[in-house]
Amino acid sequence: MQKRARTLLVWLHVVTSVGWLSQAVALLALVLHGMRTGDLNAFRMARYLDHEVLAIMANTSAFSGFMLSATTPWGYFRHWWVLAKFVITVSQLYIGIFILSGNLQEALNGHVTAWMPVGTALMISAIAFQAWLSVAKPWGRTPWANSKVKLPTASTFTFVAALVIPVIDFAISLWRGNPMPLLMLITVIGYSIRRAARARRRSSGASGPGSAARPARRDATAPSPR
Repeated sequence: MQKRARTLLVWLHVVTSVGWLSQAVALLALVLHGMRTGDLNAFRMARYLDHEVLAIMANTSAFSGFMLSATTPWGYFRHWWVLAKFVITVSQLYIGIFILSGNLQEALNGHVTAWMPVGTALMISAIAFQAWLSVAKPWGRTPWANSKVKLPTASTFTFVAALVIPVIDFAISLWRGNPMPLLMLITVIGYSIRRAARARRRSSGASGPGSAARPARRDATAPSPR
């Protein structure tokens, strides 16, 4: 049951990531059309797409990716490719929420900037690069990875909760008329803090006096978070 729930979370991450990429491509097409023709309806459609569809896909993709890292032995900071995806995702969310969305709103008032197509193209490139990272898994472990400690995979309940929470947030967004991934944000932060505390205790136990823990094999594999 645990493996099936984890597989479903991986599926959710892949589907929403593909949705995020496809909606970003559509957004770029609308922005370029609006800039070329001066048609405000193109920017109005781009704003609607960004607010009602892309934001939901991006939030769910980011949440499921963060949870897959936090709930499996991969962690956030143990492997360079996972850390790179983490940094890129946080940067994308910041740029999308605080810069790109605001520029789209300004475009409806006739204030069009060159940042819109550039920012959208960068978003598309970043998602495509993250897909490559998930497949290639390059660069090995980070210096912060403790080879003596292997983090356990989370329980079935945790994976099921990670599947249900985006649905609840989506329902809240429909009710409020505004994307608000509040539960997803609280879950990621809260679970990550709890996970880090448990890892610290395991690390202390493994490095303590008389510990019989043996270093994990460098070639050992873990369930992929992507």
